[in-house]
Amino acid sequence: MNNDYYITTEKSRMDVDLIHKYLTKSYWAKGRSKSLVLKSMENSICFGIFDKSNNQIGFARVVSDLVVFAWLMDVFILDSYQGKGIGKILLKFIFEYPEFKNVNVIGLRTNDAHALYAQFGFERIPNPETWMLKKNT
Repeated sequence: MNNDYYITTEKSRMDVDLIHKYLTKSYWAKGRSKSLVLKSMENSICFGIFDKSNNQIGFARVVSDLVVFAWLMDVFILDSYQGKGIGKILLKFIFEYPEFKNVNVIGLRTNDAHALYAQFGFERIPNPETWMLKKNT
């Protein structure tokens, strides 16, 4: 890994205020309360990426049964660090994470990062007519 950054899954190291501030302004988690951010983190494997000064600069989380399915969510790199390949460092780490090696499928949703995820082998869902979702409104 790049010596300028390090990644941890240790939840006690995550800057919850920073994560909440970013997510609540994002298109996918706009307005999510801090208590819900904390609850989502408690029920996920969390990945924080930090600079040499121990400042958190990015985050992602995955929910999985570690066998059949995993869902990647809440991926971000702070705006001032974007465009430097840091997101790719974080994603590579996640996709090489030992617990996910045998997972059959990793899913995600994005409005604007299809090209980034395609670099890691993501494709549009084949046979989308077979997928169903139940949304609680």
